[in-house]
Amino acid sequence: MVIAVNTRFLLRDYLEGYGHFVKEILSRITKEHSEHRFILIFDRPYEEQFIFSDNVTAVVVGPAARHPLLWKLWYDIKVPAVLKKYKADVFVSTDGFCSLTTKVPQCLVLHDLAFLHFPKFISKSRLLFYKRYTPKFLNKARVLATVSEFSKKDIIEQYKIDSDIINIIPNATREIFKTISIEGKQAIKEKYCEGKGYFVYTGSIHPRKNLINLLKAFSAWDSRALV
Repeated sequence: MVIAVNTRFLLRDYLEGYGHFVKEILSRITKEHSEHRFILIFDRPYEEQFIFSDNVTAVVVGPAARHPLLWKLWYDIKVPAVLKKYKADVFVSTDGFCSLTTKVPQCLVLHDLAFLHFPKFISKSRLLFYKRYTPKFLNKARVLATVSEFSKKDIIEQYKIDSDIINIIPNATREIFKTISIEGKQAIKEKYCEGKGYFVYTGSIHPRKNLINLLKAFSAWDSRALV
């Protein structure tokens, strides 16, 4: 199978949320499924570190899609040409956008609906694009994926999408996150918090990250519990 993937968020030293998701997922899938060929579609020059295995082919398709007009050009004209050239069996788009013109089956990854819940943090042009085209993207995609049960429920409630086509694909952890022994956990608690339990939050400081409820949970939590 030829699997084309939107990898425009794989940027050196600037991965952020989408980029880390794509990197960690693809670095595993490409190696574990050598029977498939992966076409990674970039919108600017890429780094060799993102060519994860021998079954990966990188394609650069400009111009860089960084605002609504260029999004339309990239997804509806540039990407379909690549899918046709490489005879892709499926197109996986990892940023909530997909092509409205290709006939190739698409898997759309929609991380959340932050633009609906926190519109004041998004520019007017982007907000209008999200509101206008997200329903069309959801209806166009053959399969949907999101990163949590909460986001799945939100998508269903907001857009009346059939739950059967939505799959939950949790974020893959980076190599620095590893399972440690109970003894190791206790040693860390002794070193940093006088033997008490603790919370670790690794995201950005932003209202859409639901930090208020995290703090409420922390307040209600028994700090003597094991991590």
